[in-house]
Amino acid sequence: MIERELVITNKLGLHARATAKLVQVLAPYRCNATLTAKGREVNAKSIMGVMLLAAGQGTPVVLRVEGEDAEAAAEAVGALFERRFDEDS
Repeated sequence: MIERELVITNKLGLHARATAKLVQVLAPYRCNATLTAKGREVNAKSIMGVMLLAAGQGTPVVLRVEGEDAEAAAEAVGALFERRFDEDS
């Protein structure tokens, strides 16, 4: 199991477009992935689950991935967060 602490830095937080990108990034991986924020844990591969976090800019989240390609999935999600979901230019 891999656990990474991330902070949402894009202006709009985990809104619909950012959430869709997150789910798309994780889709090809066979691992299980969860996001935890504000005391809630959700399936990171579920658009509805991630939207329920209502995580805005500055919110710390914990990504937990488990399975055969967990390291690659964690790297891909980390890169997406670093790029601010490709929203800020």
